[in-house]
Amino acid sequence: MARFVIMTAGMTHSGKTTFARQLEEKVKNTIVIDQDDQAAFLNTRYPRLVPEDGPNTIKYEMTKVLVDYAVEETGMHLIICNSNRNHKARKALLEGFKSKGFSTILVYFNVPDSLLEKRVAERNCDPSVLRTASSFDEVLRRQQEESPYIVVPSPEEADHFFTIEREEEDNAVLVEVAGLLFS
Repeated sequence: MARFVIMTAGMTHSGKTTFARQLEEKVKNTIVIDQDDQAAFLNTRYPRLVPEDGPNTIKYEMTKVLVDYAVEETGMHLIICNSNRNHKARKALLEGFKSKGFSTILVYFNVPDSLLEKRVAERNCDPSVLRTASSFDEVLRRQQEESPYIVVPSPEEADHFFTIEREEEDNAVLVEVAGLLFS
């Protein structure tokens, strides 16, 4: 059986986690690995281990352990649910999975800023995942400022590529991705 890694990419509140959880529910042989889960755990249970400045190495290492275990000890498809906005890191991660025999699917959430701003204002997301920002509004503002300098995901990066630009596209893409996992 072919194994897939599904990677989400996009700004905060663009729908990555919701999509990933819905896919995990729809396709039983999948597992979502979301760095926000590790961040919340560390910030809540082990705040003294979380670095105040620089990269959050412990969060990345925890995520790596989970990914490695899922790759080596299970036959599941992996759903990597992070912002994945850094082109170099995204490319390295996808190439690493390909070298292990995985087929790759990249789902890029390119929804309008107005929708992101509305979601940030309306949703009460757990701030325990935040380390260098005081709110998701601040995270969104930073990401918007960085956007002109970000290399956006492209079809060449993965075996299968999808873009979601409107809320109503989520379900159609979900069905297509699930179809790939069942084939």
